[in-house]
Amino acid sequence: MTIGSGDSEPSQFSGGGAAARGPSAPNLLGQVTFNRRELNRILDLYGRMVAAGEWRDYAIDFLKDRAVFSVFRRTSEVPLYRIEKNPKLAQRQGAYSVISATGLILRRGPELDRVLRVLEKPLLALAN
Repeated sequence: MTIGSGDSEPSQFSGGGAAARGPSAPNLLGQVTFNRRELNRILDLYGRMVAAGEWRDYAIDFLKDRAVFSVFRRTSEVPLYRIEKNPKLAQRQGAYSVISATGLILRRGPELDRVLRVLEKPLLALAN
């Protein structure tokens, strides 16, 4: 399932109650989703980057093995970054990762806030 910024079904973002089952549980459709707290944190960063003129569009994919939030500068391009949640990696490197357009893993870890800091550094440089 892919949800883009033009879709108007905000109830789909919650993943059908994924927050009640825990952060790594797949929803009833057998998909990994972002819970409300995770999605709020990602959308907060997205909003600040849009305001700074860096990002313009996004897509959310809920797959069987991971959830992916892709960020685009232009809709017709490949994503600049992918924020992924892969519960199978939670016990190893951490469930969350930020991946660049070239496929390079910029940061991986068990806490979403710490992983997203790699994307906030460019935002801080724009403010100065």
